[in-house]
Amino acid sequence: MTLSLGVDTGGTYTDAVLVRDEREVIASAKSLTTRHDLAEGIGNAVKAVLQQADVNPAEIGLASLSTTLATNALVEGQGGRVALILIGFRESDLDKHGLTDALAGDPAVLLAGGHNHAGEQKALLDEKSLRDWLEAHGREISGFAVASQFATRNPAHEQRAAKIVQDITRRPVSCSHHLSSKLNGPKRAMTAVLNARLIGMIDRLITRAEQRLSEMGITAPLMVVRGDGALISSAFARERPIETILSGPAASIVGACWMTGAQNALVSDIGGTTTDVAVLRDGRPAIDPEGARVGPYRTMVEAVAMRTTGLGGDSEVHFLSEGLTGGVTLGPRRVLPVSLIATEAPDVVHDALDRQLRSPTPGEYDGRFVRAVLGLPTDGLEPRAQTLLERVGNQVHPLGNVLRTRMEQKALRRLVERGLLQLSGVTPSDASHVLGLADAWDRGAAEKALALFGRRRTGAGHMLAPDPNDMARIIVDQMTQQTMLAILEAAFAEEAEVFGGDPVQFAHHILLQQGLKQHRGVLRLDAGLNLPVIGLGASAQTYYPAVGAGLHCQMELPQHAGVANAIGAVVGRVTIRRSGEVSAPAEGRYRVHLADGPQDFTTPEQALTLLETHLSDLAREEAAAAGAEGIRLSVTRDVKTAQTEGREVFIEGIVAVEASGRPRIVSGD
Repeated sequence: MTLSLGVDTGGTYTDAVLVRDEREVIASAKSLTTRHDLAEGIGNAVKAVLQQADVNPAEIGLASLSTTLATNALVEGQGGRVALILIGFRESDLDKHGLTDALAGDPAVLLAGGHNHAGEQKALLDEKSLRDWLEAHGREISGFAVASQFATRNPAHEQRAAKIVQDITRRPVSCSHHLSSKLNGPKRAMTAVLNARLIGMIDRLITRAEQRLSEMGITAPLMVVRGDGALISSAFARERPIETILSGPAASIVGACWMTGAQNALVSDIGGTTTDVAVLRDGRPAIDPEGARVGPYRTMVEAVAMRTTGLGGDSEVHFLSEGLTGGVTLGPRRVLPVSLIATEAPDVVHDALDRQLRSPTPGEYDGRFVRAVLGLPTDGLEPRAQTLLERVGNQVHPLGNVLRTRMEQKALRRLVERGLLQLSGVTPSDASHVLGLADAWDRGAAEKALALFGRRRTGAGHMLAPDPNDMARIIVDQMTQQTMLAILEAAFAEEAEVFGGDPVQFAHHILLQQGLKQHRGVLRLDAGLNLPVIGLGASAQTYYPAVGAGLHCQMELPQHAGVANAIGAVVGRVTIRRSGEVSAPAEGRYRVHLADGPQDFTTPEQALTLLETHLSDLAREEAAAAGAEGIRLSVTRDVKTAQTEGREVFIEGIVAVEASGRPRIVSGD
C-alpha cells in the first residue's frame, strides 16, 4: 500500500488529504491558515488527517504541497522590497512595459552593457556604478532582479552582475535568463522582479513546512506543485518561486480531472482570495503560450492557461453609492471576515461593533479592524509605517482607533501590501454566516457588521439594507453575478478566434446578459454555456448551484471539491521542460546559445544535435534531482527557414525537451 500526503496552503484554509495507491481519498481535513507561521496551520491539518485515517506518519511515501501564497501575494501586491538591475535598457522601457507599476516604488538601477541579438557584447558592463549603488543602498533590499538585454543569447552580464550583488549584499538574486529562455527582455525583467519579491515568502513557507512534517515523523521529501500542475523539488521551488504562481489552481485542475474523469469542461475554483477558471480539452488543461497572467502582471512562466480574478469568499465588499438604489461590488483585495476575527478577539470586536451601532451616523471605519502579522522582516520601512506598525503591536484593533491622520492611510496601504498588517471587513463569508449557509465562525459578529454596512445611504438618501439578512442576500447575489462573469470571460477567451475582441466586453454585453435571463419580447434571446462546469473550493457548495442555474449549464460539484488542490498535489507528475535556440548570425555559421556562452558550428544539424543532447541531459538530471523515476524524454524541433534566390535559408531553430516521470515513493519503516 502506498500512502501519499497532499497539502494545500490557501489564503483562508490549509487543506490536507491522504490518498491510498493513487486511487482513493481515505482522509481529508481543513485548518485555518496561520499567516504568522504557516507551518502551524499545516501541522494542524496534517495531524487531523493522520488521526482520521489512523496511520503511522512513517508510512507516508510522498508528501507534496500546493499553495496559493504566491498567486495571492501578486494579486494583493504583497512581497519583499526588491531592486531591479537593468542592463542595456533605456529608462523609457520602465514605463513602456509596466515595470514601474510592478516595482511599486522599489528602486531600479540602469546600467550600460548588454548584448545584441547574436549574443555579442554591445557595451561593457558598468560594474563601478553597480558597486557604488549597492554600497549605498544594497542593505535596504531583500532581493534583487537582474535583467540584461538579450541575456538568453548571452547571459554573461547577468551572471557577472549577480555575482557582484551577492558578494556585496549576500541577498538572493533572480536572473531573468534562469526564468525563461525566450526573447523579450522587459517581460523577462518583469518575471525576475516578481520572482525576487516572492523568494523570502516561499522560502519561509517551505522551510517551516519541512520542519513541521519532520517533527511529526514524516520523512518523505517535500515536493511542490508548479503553475503547470507538475511537481518540482522544494529546492527548485526556493530558487524559482515565481514558478509556483497558479500552483494551487493548477493542482485543483489536476485534482478535478482525477476526481471526475472529465474530458471537456470548465473548471472554476473559488478560494478565499481568487476565482480561477480554466478549460479542459480532451482531459488536459492548455498551457498558456504567452506566459502566466496573475492580476495585472503578464509573466514568462509556463503555467496552465487560466483566468484569475480577485474574487473569493473573503473578498472585501465595497459600497457603491452611484444611482438611486446603490449596491455593492466585491474584491479584488482579500480581508479577514469579521466573523473570523471575532473568534480571535471577541471582546474587542463585539465592543467596537456595539459602540458603532449605537452611533446615530455611519462612520468611515465601521466594521473594520486591523491586526499585525508577526515574525516577518520589516526592513526598508519608512518611519511613518514603522510607527503605525508599532502602534498596532500584537493586538486586534478597530481600524478607526489606529489611524490618527489621513497621512497614515498611505502607510497602512504599504504595510498591507508588504503582508505586515491584515485588514478585516465585511466579506461574502460573513454574508453566508448571516444566511445560515456557513457556521464555522461568529455569526453574531457578522450580523452586526452587515447591519452597520447596510446603514450606508444610497443616491436616493435611503439606507442600502437596514436588515442584515437583506444585506447578506445582496452580497451573495453579487458573488453569483461576478462569478458568472469570470466564467463567461474565460469562455470567450477560449473562443477568441471565433469572436475576437475583448472577452470582458463580450461577457458584459447586454445581448448576452438578456439571453441568460431568457428575454421574451419582440425578440426571443437564449444564452448559456455549452460545457459543464466543475465547481471546486470550500465554498463551491454554497455559491455554485446558483451560478450553474444562471449560466444554464450542468454544474458538477465533486465529493471532495473542497480539497481538490490538496488531491492534485499528490496525483501529478514530475515534469521538467527545457528549451534553447540555434540562430544564424552569418552565412554558414550556426550558433547555439548556452548558459556558458554561445558556440558556433558549420551546419545547422550539428548545432541542433548538440543543443538537443545538452537540453536532454539537463532535463533528465533536473527531473531525477526533483525526485522523478521512470523518466521519459520527448523532444521537438521547430526549424524556421525561408526561400531566397531559389534556395532554402536557415533562420532559427528552437529545440524543446520534456522529461517526465512519477515522483519517487519513499518506503515506509
